[in-house]
Amino acid sequence: MSLQVAPINGTHIHYCQTGPKDGPALVFSNSLGTDLRIWNDVVAAFSDRFNVITYDKRGHGLSGIGGADYNIDLHANDLIGLLDYLGVKDVIICGLSVGGLIAQKVTELVPARVRGLILCDTAPKLGDADGWNMRINAIREGGIEVLGDAIIERWLSPTYRRERPVETAMYRDMLVRTTVEGYVGTCVALRDGDLRDAATRISVPVLCVCGSDDLATPPDVVREMAGMIPGAEFELINGVGHLPCLETPELLSRLIDRFIKEKNLV
Repeated sequence: MSLQVAPINGTHIHYCQTGPKDGPALVFSNSLGTDLRIWNDVVAAFSDRFNVITYDKRGHGLSGIGGADYNIDLHANDLIGLLDYLGVKDVIICGLSVGGLIAQKVTELVPARVRGLILCDTAPKLGDADGWNMRINAIREGGIEVLGDAIIERWLSPTYRRERPVETAMYRDMLVRTTVEGYVGTCVALRDGDLRDAATRISVPVLCVCGSDDLATPPDVVREMAGMIPGAEFELINGVGHLPCLETPELLSRLIDRFIKEKNLV
């Protein structure tokens, strides 16, 4: 497959578009320190009938860093710009961690273009300023490598790390090879981003999903978000960490598929 890239908001955004171009659009937005490949096994479950779009947010994967100050609005407008570039009018968005904040912000900015949301291991407000500042300072001083092991422990369940050490090492490499500028910039966006008021005004169907072993966004945090969003549903995946798309892609795909069908989103 050839590389796909779009000029968006002063930088270049790497994306992958699979499935029928005239099918309903399903977008996946990934977490801090990962790239679009984390969705590969989930994409496979939908690409026969959906126009599936995955992408690397700025500063991650093969996308550019750009010159603008990072915030959630910028990330959201990058996704909106990508949809414009591809001629996609409306979408279902599945967002993981910061990707979930991006999905919520897109819904706030262009509500008519969002059919539904799947919010995985995320919240309208992630962490606190002190925690983000400590991470930002540590990475600026020593690079992402200094926090690599600690972050992986928050990402992946103990069982996964024990039983799949090769894959764990690969995803750690994905993390530490992220650009420092992109990682720190997105940390700043997360530190300053607060969508709690906007969450109460979301009017599209929403499914909130969380792994029971998630140390980054624990189940109670995600469950609280589901209580804030009118009509939102909550699903807990037992024995899974922060990245259910890696640990249990088949189960996550079934939850997404069932939600889309039950809510008549296509």
